[in-house]
Amino acid sequence: MARTVRGARVLITGAASGMGRLYAERAVLEGARAVILWDRDEAALMELTHLLRREVLAGRTAAAWGAPPSSPSSAAGRPSTSVLPYVVDLSELGAIAQSAQAVRKEVGGIDVLINNAGIVRGKYFWEHDNGEDTRPTMQVNALAPMYVTREFLPGMQQSAREARIVNIASAAGTLSNPRMSVYAASKWAVIGWSDSLRLELVQEGYGHVKVTTVAPGYIETGMFAGARGPLLTPVMTPEYVVDRVWRSMLAGRPMLMLPWTVGLAKTLRGLLPTRAWDVVAGRVFGVYDSMDEFTGRQ
Repeated sequence: MARTVRGARVLITGAASGMGRLYAERAVLEGARAVILWDRDEAALMELTHLLRREVLAGRTAAAWGAPPSSPSSAAGRPSTSVLPYVVDLSELGAIAQSAQAVRKEVGGIDVLINNAGIVRGKYFWEHDNGEDTRPTMQVNALAPMYVTREFLPGMQQSAREARIVNIASAAGTLSNPRMSVYAASKWAVIGWSDSLRLELVQEGYGHVKVTTVAPGYIETGMFAGARGPLLTPVMTPEYVVDRVWRSMLAGRPMLMLPWTVGLAKTLRGLLPTRAWDVVAGRVFGVYDSMDEFTGRQ
């Protein structure tokens, strides 16, 4: 799996839009054996499914991914890819086990899991409603990746195939930020769990299952509409982030922070006293004001 996911079974949560859609397109382009799409938006999910299936049919007559036109493999084109949609609301944790069982019956297991789905509520903590805001944020962002991974990890451990798990966290999981308290809590949880899982797999001899934890800054997906990138931390395009994540996943890189200033800020936060860091983050970098004009996806 050093270069492509060709022949692998790939499952993506939050697949119907944003970065999830781009991951799905990339998996089809590279000739994955199966691309399993999980999303709660049935209409968007079916639209993407039809699009990807058309791409699969078109690709059958094209050169294999990465192969020069004159190579022997180009005559057969890319291998057939099954595109399998599942309507799954990850805030309903009981639905995860049912959907996972259906996936195992259909494809036998997965080789690549991209825990991409996430939600955000950009407001002060006391403005969060426990039922409408706090609970679903923690369920979708923190608990769901654990539940989904727990369903498919035993199959990955028992398989002789290389396997990958990608957990999309956030730069908010490395630094405190006003108007992001619950979201930050959920992403701190993801980072702590994800990297601990990586170490556990190494410790117990499952080195063929590699975990990549991703902590990006703001991305132009609409999820953080209105948010302003801090100093030296531009709002990134989804295409750029997906490409970096994909290459890190294939290589089995443990941690990816984007852009480079996310790592710098994390280091400075660890070195400076809290009050000194508050001055640097608030007055110099503008981190603490970055959510002042947040509107989110409308």
